[in-house]
Amino acid sequence: MNLSTIRAPRKASEKKKRVGRGMGSGMGKTSTRGHKGQRSRSGSRLLRGFEGGQMPLHRRLPKRGFTNIFREEYAVVNLDRLEALGETEITPEVLKKAGVVHTKKPIKILGNGELKTALTVRAHKFSKTAQEKITKAGGKFEVLQ
Repeated sequence: MNLSTIRAPRKASEKKKRVGRGMGSGMGKTSTRGHKGQRSRSGSRLLRGFEGGQMPLHRRLPKRGFTNIFREEYAVVNLDRLEALGETEITPEVLKKAGVVHTKKPIKILGNGELKTALTVRAHKFSKTAQEKITKAGGKFEVLQ
């Protein structure tokens, strides 16, 4: 592909439909709105999902489940990512500086991957497998508040 073969996308050069510009335009008089009814009037705005008085779909469908407003979300980090950092002491600050974690959420360490070096890991939460693998490798884990 080069500059001489580039073409504009289809319909890119089509003019916008201009309504209400007289009888000769083919879209005069009622300006493609029809004669009477709710949508023909000026200033007509309908709510999103309005179905002409029929019960809207979002109200016909059953509501299921429960949203816990106190749910705490964690930024998850696997053990193989910790191994790749090449640090012996790992804290949330080290993870942010290395670009492993991007948010201000509390950090949870998960047990994916293997640890070959002894690490001291400080995080807000640990999975059981992560705890086992850290201690098995000769390291320590500390839970932050």
